Amino acid sequence: MDEILRELYQALILDHGRHPRNYKKIEHYTHCQEGYNLVCGDRVMLYLRVEDDRVVDASFEGEGCAISMASASLMTEQVKGKTLDQTLQLFDAFHHQVTDKDLDEDMSGRLGKLTVFGGVREFPGRIKCATLAWHTLKGCLEDPDHRQAVTTE
Repeated sequence: MDEILRELYQALILDHGRHPRNYKKIEHYTHCQEGYNLVCGDRVMLYLRVEDDRVVDASFEGEGCAISMASASLMTEQVKGKTLDQTLQLFDAFHHQVTDKDLDEDMSGRLGKLTVFGGVREFPGRIKCATLAWHTLKGCLEDPDHRQAVTTE
């Protein structure tokens, strides 16, 4: 990756890590799920408001490293307005990006700003940080009544 592009990506992650967007508990949420990274202790509580099979609002609270917080911040921005099916497809594309080197153009196009996390796959210990919010999202959508915390294990 070009060094200037890498620096821009790092700046975006640091910005979202230090100043996360959608960091709050939304009112009138319909889905809520806790996520926990057993390895490093990162925690996230995800709140979604889903209406007519569409995520109309998303937010989170929690604590963790810059990658974990940035991932949750960017994720909440990206899922707003998407259908549940589109949201789960976004999960698949994001997960594929951080765990596999081969990302086709279709998947890459769906990720938008989330492509900044592509470099995480070079640091296996940080993959769980980047995917915590995403696994929490998937757990939240697939089983909204599930009360046990989602883990990255």
